Amino acid sequence: MIRQPIVTVLGHVDHGKTSVLDYIRGTTIASKEAGRITQHIGATEVPLETIKNICGELLHTFNLKFTIPGLLFIDTPGHEAFTNLRKRGGSIADIAIVVIDITQGIQPQTREAIDILKTFKVPFVVAANKVDLIRNWKSHDKVFTKNYAMQTPIVKEYFDKQFYKLLGQLSEQGFNSNLYNKVDDYRKTIAIIPISAKTGEGMSELLALLTGLSQKFLEDNLKTEIEGPAKGAVLEVKEVQGIGTTADAIIYDGTLKVNDNLILGGKHEIIKTKIKALLKPKPLAEIRAASRDKWVSLEEVHAATGVKIVAHDLDKILAGSPLQSARDETEEKKAIKEITAELESSHIETQNAGVILKTDTLGSLEAIAEILNRKNLPILKAEIGDVSRKDVMEAIASNERDDVHTAILAFNVKIDFDAKLLANKENIVFISKNVIYHLIDEYDELVRSKKESKHLRAVEKLTWPAKFTILPNHTFRISKPAIVGIEVKAGKLKVGCKLLDKLGHEVGEIKTIELAGENVKELLTGQQAAIAIDGAVVGKQINEKDTLYASMSEANFRALKEKKELFNEKEIQVLKDISELKRKEHKTWGL
Repeated sequence: MIRQPIVTVLGHVDHGKTSVLDYIRGTTIASKEAGRITQHIGATEVPLETIKNICGELLHTFNLKFTIPGLLFIDTPGHEAFTNLRKRGGSIADIAIVVIDITQGIQPQTREAIDILKTFKVPFVVAANKVDLIRNWKSHDKVFTKNYAMQTPIVKEYFDKQFYKLLGQLSEQGFNSNLYNKVDDYRKTIAIIPISAKTGEGMSELLALLTGLSQKFLEDNLKTEIEGPAKGAVLEVKEVQGIGTTADAIIYDGTLKVNDNLILGGKHEIIKTKIKALLKPKPLAEIRAASRDKWVSLEEVHAATGVKIVAHDLDKILAGSPLQSARDETEEKKAIKEITAELESSHIETQNAGVILKTDTLGSLEAIAEILNRKNLPILKAEIGDVSRKDVMEAIASNERDDVHTAILAFNVKIDFDAKLLANKENIVFISKNVIYHLIDEYDELVRSKKESKHLRAVEKLTWPAKFTILPNHTFRISKPAIVGIEVKAGKLKVGCKLLDKLGHEVGEIKTIELAGENVKELLTGQQAAIAIDGAVVGKQINEKDTLYASMSEANFRALKEKKELFNEKEIQVLKDISELKRKEHKTWGL
């Protein structure tokens, strides 16, 4: 049997992933999600008749002869959640759509989405969305190629500028790409379909191309043993009034039947249960949003499909976990072995310090952990469930080892009241969000600011490059300590700094600095003040009109050398001068 291709939709926030599906199914799922971003994976089945209706005359243009029963779209909460949809050794998705706002081009999250698709070797097309926002663009026809031909020359110029910019950005990612009707070999060139999810322009071409590519290149992948046991992945676990705990799942292989034994990944163990009922949304009813009258009770379902499973013990399983059905002992043993191996392969690597991550599902846990790993941000602990006092205690211990990266990230979970009190007392940072991008962005900013503060504290402890002159007629005491008036020519002069003369000899140490009658810790370029120098005598080691420098150790010098971006040109020259003076006695010095 040839099953439906599974299509996943990826892209940057607000570039229109869900809006593309909304146009197809005529719903408004996007407006109901937190931050207008889909936060849990959804599935929408688009039957062949719907595809034919939307494509219309293009079916003849593309010369399509149908062998697939339709398309199954998976709507993810961003490219990160695509990693949840994996089966062992690959991805559940057969083909992907990368949605890119043509007016904005490729964004950082778009690049990461493409990287994930490359990793899993999933073929994809680009939907260049929001063509309706091109300056003065008019919607004369729903078919893009026809509508483009009707635009004025200046509007075509505006479009071409954005389109060729996108081609260049894809080239930088290592891909050849072109307008879909100019592609000679779809295995070597990424097809771009300009669309507007708002007006529907280009949507017929997108669906026709997906159908055609699936039939031409993916047919072997779409073959399924219709009587074989089912394999799939749990999308979401939730309580449904009058039914109990249910599991929304994608079945990508085989057949699932009522009364089948079901093997799933649990929170602490492999869960075995028996299927009581299978509910399937009516065509175009979104699996997450369908009311009870939108569900049909079935005795069995075939891949590929989205289905709601009713069974005992589903409250013990994890969203994002694999599932398999079994009808005898042999199939059951095989399923347990394969699911155990699959769960072990998704183990999240942790370190002895870093962030504590708590999420609502296995999928969101893996997705966020994957982003943190790609950013080289250490994870101390990653678990599903609410934040507890124990989590805070672990964060306190981690903070002693790594105060930069320690924080508690809470995604769609609650925070225990006692845990929050303890965290506030011990200055442990909580970041709680229900949008993945916001969670990561805020944590990124926290780490950046902590690193900057730590960096500045480290720099402040160093002797800064400084050059000054002793003013004529400004000797207030000759010795014990010598007190003279000076002017800083470059850099920053600090109390406690040892001084260097033009011969490279150390000639005392600054004991105090008095500026306008006040004792201060440092002087900046251009400031004049009186300084007290221990270990120097005016007329012997130092004299009026002398130019002196801040002396420093070789370790101090090399630490400053690593931070040259902090200095202006004059300060860099002072460092070079100090290097030359020190080199007279220490030949290893130098910039």
